[in-house]
Formats: sequence, C-alpha cells, structure tokens
Amino acid sequence: MIVVLLCTGCSTLPSGRGWGGEATLTPSWSRVGTAAREAASDPWVWAPLVGAALVQIDDWDRRAAAWACRHTPVFGSQSDAERWSDDLRDASAALHYVTIAVMPSGQTAGEWLLNKARGTLVQVAAVSATANLNSRLKDISDRRRPNGSDTQSFPSGHTSAAAVHMRLASENMHALDLAPGVTRALDIGFYALTIGTSWSRIEAGYHYPSDTLVGMALGHFLASFVNGAFLGNDAPVQVAFHAADGGGLLSVSVPLR
Repeated sequence: MIVVLLCTGCSTLPSGRGWGGEATLTPSWSRVGTAAREAASDPWVWAPLVGAALVQIDDWDRRAAAWACRHTPVFGSQSDAERWSDDLRDASAALHYVTIAVMPSGQTAGEWLLNKARGTLVQVAAVSATANLNSRLKDISDRRRPNGSDTQSFPSGHTSAAAVHMRLASENMHALDLAPGVTRALDIGFYALTIGTSWSRIEAGYHYPSDTLVGMALGHFLASFVNGAFLGNDAPVQVAFHAADGGGLLSVSVPLR
C-alpha cells in the first residue's frame, strides 16, 4: 500500500486538481461558516467535550487520574507512560507529514512543488494554531497537574498535538480515491494514536481525563476548520517563479475580497 501511495505523489486528486492547488488565504465567509459548522458538529469534537463535562460528576476526573497513576494498567509505570506519550505524539506528527508527501499535487515538477507548498502551509498553520491556543488556555486555566509539577495541566498539549496531526492525516487520506476498507483501517490507526497519547499522559501523572479530552476536541476542531476553510476552492493564492538573468523572481498574488 505504501508503494501505491508513493506513486500517487506525482499525479492529481480524483477531481483532476493537485492537492494544495486550491489553497487560499482569503476564503469566502460562506466557506468559513460551513467549515466552522462542520468542525463543531464532528463527533470527535463535541463528544470529548461532553465527556470532559461528565467526568466532573462526583469528582471522577481526579479519581480516575489517581487510579491511572497508581495502577498504570497499560504502560506499566509512570516513567514508561511519559516516554510513550512523547513517542506517540512524535509518531503522529511523522505520519501526518508522510501523508503530505504522498498527496498527488500535480503532473509537472513546478506544479507539484507550488501546490505542495500551498497545502503544507495551510496544514502547518493548523498545527501552529493548535499549539498557540493550547498554550494560552494553559496560562488562563492555571490548573495544577495531578503530579503537582506545575500549573500547566489544562488542556493537554500532547493530546491536542496528536489530534491535530492525525485529523489532518485523515483528511488527506480521505481526499484520495482509496478503497473504503483502506481508508477505514487508516482512520482506526490515526485515532488509536490520539487515544493512546491521551491515556499515556493520564498514566504518567501529567493530566486529568478532562485535560486530555478537551485537548482532543481542540486539535480535531482546528484541523477540521482550517483544512475546510483554507484548503478549498475559493480564490486560490497564485504563486509563480519567473526565471531571469542571474536569478529569478518569486511572485505571490492574493485576490482581495
């Protein structure tokens, strides 16, 4: 399957367009609204938020965190859970960037390069927005971690990072003309990485369940929203390279609305 995906890199999407070729810095308000509604209504956004609210009942949030730290049923120890949380988060990022690399972005080298750059910039922006918003929420909430190490518990940065990367990877794979069974298997793997990252942070003593659930919702929302709003069909950014004596000129044209 990896060979098949690699072979798609120098072709086009089923629509006939190259991935990233329709990226825009100025999406229409209609597209922004649609992207926001679709992101908010996604079960991977609202269900974790509902879960985060429910675990506040009868102090289940703190009780579950204490139990996980004490028994570490999945990873065996807090130190192993911490190591796994880093590895799973990093694996999520690596897999996301692999999907970017294999996305079909055009038939020619020039078209492929420019389209790939457009699409990559959009998805990197989603990752950056998630990290920045997560950091601000940590400062605002000032929640002490279960292990007492600091007051950066809410929300979970590891989980939001895994979630945004895996959701973007899933969006990329769904844009390809893959068999439904293949897409479903990939999604299971993507979401398992996010859930694994979430639980490892709880066992490691760095987060309560509500921290990771909100982090999961945050990553999924921003991945879905940014991808839907800016990697679309409205007013594509025009990027071109013009050769000249002694060098060249890179031009960027952004349509105004």
